[in-house]
Amino acid sequence: MPSPDDRQADAPHEARGAATATAAAAREVTPAASVREVTHRYGRGADAVTALGPLSLDVPAGEFLVLVGPSGSGKSTLLRLIAGFEHATSGDVTVHGGTPEPGRQAGVVFQQPRLFPWRTVGENIALALRYAGVPRAERPARVEELLERVGLAGTAGRRTWQISGGQQQRVAIARALAGGKDLLLLDEPFAALDALTRERLQEDLRTVSARTGITSVLVTHSVDEAVFLGTRAVVLSAGPGTVALDVRIPLPRTGKDDPDGLRGLPEYAALRAEIGAAVRDAAR
Repeated sequence: MPSPDDRQADAPHEARGAATATAAAAREVTPAASVREVTHRYGRGADAVTALGPLSLDVPAGEFLVLVGPSGSGKSTLLRLIAGFEHATSGDVTVHGGTPEPGRQAGVVFQQPRLFPWRTVGENIALALRYAGVPRAERPARVEELLERVGLAGTAGRRTWQISGGQQQRVAIARALAGGKDLLLLDEPFAALDALTRERLQEDLRTVSARTGITSVLVTHSVDEAVFLGTRAVVLSAGPGTVALDVRIPLPRTGKDDPDGLRGLPEYAALRAEIGAAVRDAAR
């Protein structure tokens, strides 16, 4: 039986253990991103235009949320608020419980790759690793790891103008993942690509998402893209954007799913119909 002295000695360790468990539990329940009663306007006075809100939603850790809706529904505005590029006119936006700061909490992928053309593929990614504080000696291996993850192994030495537009967008995704951030924000990253390339990159992104579990928020106009990529879809109404539909997408997500098999599922067709109808209604 432990003596009083033993119990007293163990107390600090037990307290630290309890504090660690409490902190871990808090991280689990804190959403990766949270939007609370947010309204966002552009302009001032009589010329002000309300682009968004009032709108509230949470993005739990590990979720792949797709924002879909007609043009002018505030999808990209909401993404910029989560990224910290803009500040809401009213309401609160938090990322991991804190104020969003550009480039610190989330990796962002835009419609255009925005790579540095005078640098190689590897150098573009290594630059992001440098800003993330990764030691120089570790960067080459990390670059190769990231390129392999997006299906571009062996391309580190190429110039960005020597690879296709689809490959450039893969590099942009690898760069966004380079900082070790656990939130990925994507603003119509495949919109400028041809249909075949877009479909291939959708498959690649779905695989990366399933295997890494990274929290993602994607903006798209495509209902099919929303169903194929997301674990949840939120349809925004025509401006000012509010939540018109919030639906789970409970499709298989193993990282090895057959794309054609997924698209052939009755549940897939039903979700496409439901979300498509909501988008059409939102545009009226």
